[in-house]
Amino acid sequence: MHEVQGVVARGEGQPVSLETILVPDPERGEALVRVQACGVCHTDLHYREGGITDEFPFLLGHEAAGVVEAVGDGVTDVEPGDVVVLNWRAVCGQCRACKRGQPHLCFDTHNAHQPMTLADGTALTPALGIGAFAEKTLVAAGQCTKVDPAISPAAAGLLGCGVMAGFGAAVNTGGVTRGQSVAVIGCGGVGDGAIAGAALVGASPIIAVDTDPRKLEWAETMGATHTVDARGSDTVEAIRELTGGFGADVVIDAVGRPETFTQAFYARDLAGTAVLVGVPTPDMRLELPLIDVFSRGGAVRSSWYGDCLPERDFPMLVDLALQGRFPLESFVTEEIGIGDVESAFEKMHRGEVLRSVVVL
Repeated sequence: MHEVQGVVARGEGQPVSLETILVPDPERGEALVRVQACGVCHTDLHYREGGITDEFPFLLGHEAAGVVEAVGDGVTDVEPGDVVVLNWRAVCGQCRACKRGQPHLCFDTHNAHQPMTLADGTALTPALGIGAFAEKTLVAAGQCTKVDPAISPAAAGLLGCGVMAGFGAAVNTGGVTRGQSVAVIGCGGVGDGAIAGAALVGASPIIAVDTDPRKLEWAETMGATHTVDARGSDTVEAIRELTGGFGADVVIDAVGRPETFTQAFYARDLAGTAVLVGVPTPDMRLELPLIDVFSRGGAVRSSWYGDCLPERDFPMLVDLALQGRFPLESFVTEEIGIGDVESAFEKMHRGEVLRSVVVL
């Protein structure tokens, strides 16, 4: 048993606390990982606010990189000393999606079966089955994706959620290819991941939409060719104007609200694709005239984790970053300590950072 410090959310809307947690040694199919860095993602804030489940207390943190310290029986893909990015989609290889060659849609993904606990034995719910705002965490071995150790842990960890979700929404789900027009609504970490992905594959124009001028400036550094300040513009009309009056081939909603998805739907060209990657809350409802869904053609798709396959996509993006072809390091706004997560949530809420990253 390992006694470490971790960031815990004890109740809905309560400030997080740094507490002693107990992490067991790995059993069959599990891996113990010493966390090196973990990004502060909106999903962690959603957990703290009770917006995902009510299974408090939560051990927060999921966008992480680290070093494998120990593995349980039957683990062959990783070994102690491997540098890994953690993922929350450890595919089973046996479900109907995996067997038909679509493991990115796996219906039975794995997590560690042993619980991590508070010092008094209270079981913790790890965020997205990871719980990486901690010095060590226990995961299913399939949640560890080995990457080139030359990459900065602070940057690599961001592939574990936000950057991968955005990149995948554009390239995997949206199928963006060279010469296509792309618009991205919401330019935080996920939206900028989509912009960087679209730029990598040669899309043009790439239109960034947000209400925050700072985020629009960040989007330009990631590859946006045009920006739209949604405070003073009609988003749909602005996107159409920048695409010859037609609308974009692919429009990505990285916000996840009925209003922004409606904009994405109507900002597409005829037969274009609208992709939802921003995470809505359970109470949100969408209303569209069915005749518009029919007559505009194309596709309306949701992108869960960017439809990624971690063992394929994480090493590829790390390699591209090391070659200087993908701006992974640029997503890190600041590096903070493990006791600074609550203040990082406040900065994120105010739009002051693209990503704060806890470095251990």
